[in-house]
Amino acid sequence: MEMKRVLLKLSGEALAGPKKTGFDEATVIGVAKQIHQIVSEGLQVGIVIGGGNFWRGRTSGAMDRCKADQIGMLATIMNCIYVSDICRYVGLSTEVYTPFTCGAFTKLYSEDSVEESFAQGKVVFFAGGTGHPYFSTDTATVLRAVEIGADAILLAKAVDGIYDSDPKVNPAAVKYDEISIQEVVDKKLAAMDLTASIMCLEQKMPMLVFGLEEENSIVNTVHGKFSGTKVTV
Repeated sequence: MEMKRVLLKLSGEALAGPKKTGFDEATVIGVAKQIHQIVSEGLQVGIVIGGGNFWRGRTSGAMDRCKADQIGMLATIMNCIYVSDICRYVGLSTEVYTPFTCGAFTKLYSEDSVEESFAQGKVVFFAGGTGHPYFSTDTATVLRAVEIGADAILLAKAVDGIYDSDPKVNPAAVKYDEISIQEVVDKKLAAMDLTASIMCLEQKMPMLVFGLEEENSIVNTVHGKFSGTKVTV
């Protein structure tokens, strides 16, 4: 698959490394160095980061769902600001966009501004989800991928691909090397949430799903040498 622009979705939990919460600096520096390599090869990269290393709105108990999701949006902004700064540390230029105003912390999202950032060679971070409750960062990932005309979504997770059942619960779970997005939707497989998967199906957006913890996983995926799951359209 020839790719000129991709949307990289990073798991917040995966960025926390063995700590499971917050940030693991060594992990994030490793990710940033991989991003630097693929950008230096001419690839344009947009990034969405989940907030699971700080907060998961859907597991917030009796709390109002809208408020819980707003906290989750803020968690993704913290993640994007941090990873953006680490990317700058390794020599990249970056810009962080949000769908709502965050003072001087981020830029307000617009397609024209994003295209200008890409033209300047910047890595573009999409923080704050869609800006609305009830929509996950999975949905934000597909939405931004479609809006920026990405060739594919690179889905870097704590799990190394798509399985027929949860490998954390079922040791006999079988991983798919390749599967269509239609099958993902029909079988309700947990690659992304169902809303995001249906959007991928409707917009014909391919995905490459892989484990972030694997050595050089982002670079290998871009070079077609990954051992995850290819989701076709």
